[in-house]
Amino acid sequence: MTQHGTPDAGGAGRTPAAPSRWRTRRPLPPALLFCVLVVYPLTVLLFRMRIRHAERFPRTGPVLVVANHVSVLDPLACARLVWECGRVPHFLAKEAVFAGPAGRLLRAAGQIPVARGSADARASLAAAEADLAAGNVVVIYPEGSVTRDPDWWPMEARTGVARLALATDAVVLPVAQWGPQRVHDYHTKRLHPQLRAPADHLVGEPVDLTDLRADVRAGRPMTGDLLRQVTDRVMTRVRDQLAELRGEPAPPTTTPHPRRVLPGDLPGSPA
Repeated sequence: MTQHGTPDAGGAGRTPAAPSRWRTRRPLPPALLFCVLVVYPLTVLLFRMRIRHAERFPRTGPVLVVANHVSVLDPLACARLVWECGRVPHFLAKEAVFAGPAGRLLRAAGQIPVARGSADARASLAAAEADLAAGNVVVIYPEGSVTRDPDWWPMEARTGVARLALATDAVVLPVAQWGPQRVHDYHTKRLHPQLRAPADHLVGEPVDLTDLRADVRAGRPMTGDLLRQVTDRVMTRVRDQLAELRGEPAPPTTTPHPRRVLPGDLPGSPA
């Protein structure tokens, strides 16, 4: 069952009601509205969404959603999650997805192409920073591709997420997801068509990076060690939330990231 927070009704001494989800999703450019009209009914058919702690998702302001990656269908489920929480998702996704007419539509809908392994990757990060500065929601999969861990635990993450987290004032929101791999199993390369497969999401408490953001603004360089520290802090939260969703402990070690691009590396991070 989807769990949403219940704001207090207006009145003396009470917290004002949060803005409606329709208000917080505006404005919707035509390309984005078209994507919603196509994607939303598809997700209704594919997934039975079960969201824990949707009330933790900020209704306004910049949000960096950090999620684990278990299936090529994750962006559909995660887009539905963000939409149900009253916001509009903008994904960082591999540049190859942006080819042809579909690519032009995605760009017009506010999605951000990532040219991994090139100097243009920094431009992708700059575009994501600008999107967050405008108060939007950016979704990133720090693993850079569907996990290669045989038991679907998050593998080693790239550090682009840390650059975004430290360079902006966005709320860093860890999200664990579990279930889309039942519909498309990347490990076996098999599709298992089914209606309304359970898709579980757990929205965590925002990750507090106040101390490290202050250090960076005071002149501390974003070294590799600092970026790895921040990445691990965020991904540990995602990993712990996934263990809670699955009802089992996470393994003590993390599967290394593949050192070459493999089929299925569609959504991802730029570094």
